[in-house]
Amino acid sequence: MKIGILNIQGSVAEHLEALRKLDVEVVLVKKPEDLRGLEGLILPGGESTTIGKLMDFAGLKKELKQRVKRGMAVWGTCAGAILMSQLGLINIEVERNAYGGQQESFETEVDFDGIKIPAIFIRAPKILQMGEDCEVLAKYDDDIVAVREEKMLVTTFHPELTDNLSVHRYFLEVAG
Repeated sequence: MKIGILNIQGSVAEHLEALRKLDVEVVLVKKPEDLRGLEGLILPGGESTTIGKLMDFAGLKKELKQRVKRGMAVWGTCAGAILMSQLGLINIEVERNAYGGQQESFETEVDFDGIKIPAIFIRAPKILQMGEDCEVLAKYDDDIVAVREEKMLVTTFHPELTDNLSVHRYFLEVAG
């Protein structure tokens, strides 16, 4: 299986390490042609406005949408979830920095698709609304923090910053 990681800004190295532990072929994506042959793409956490502008500059947004129409899976973590909402890749509405700024970041546990996993929230968004085809995979208190719609997955927390590979494994199943 060949999975890409958007290599513009954010938690690229952490996703790369997780995928290597799972013995996955990884492509670091910087330009549209890097998307060829991928079963899935991870949009990492970082700063969503910066990542979006750099994706525009590189010409990646249009090509990403075309690849998704042809069946490529996409997983957005934190800022990646915001971008997926903005690009219309998944039918959700998000609120940026919903839990506060950097100093309000926290670590907790969530039940992700029936498994307790650690969850790190850093300037995390909240999912305010979702379409009827979306499935809730995890909540923190009453807040929705992970959603799947067909081959699109978003997490408002950072699984890549923990040693737990459950969400990465889940994404590989979605992409496969």
